[in-house]
Amino acid sequence: MKASDLRELTPEELQRRVRDMREEMFKLRLRLGTEELPNPLRLRSLRRDIARCETVLREKAGAPVAGATEKK
Repeated sequence: MKASDLRELTPEELQRRVRDMREEMFKLRLRLGTEELPNPLRLRSLRRDIARCETVLREKAGAPVAGATEKK
């Protein structure tokens, strides 16, 4: 999932995606404790996709991004 694709979505759609991904990540973590996952790298990709969505949401809200500096 690319950030440029996410920027085209509305904030409501982004929040829905984050919620769905968090739910999937929760289920994967539960399975990880009891059995072997078919694709263990899915946890990493979910974590990164969630961060990507939350960054785009923050951009759309107009909040400053941590670590960003303004040029004077």
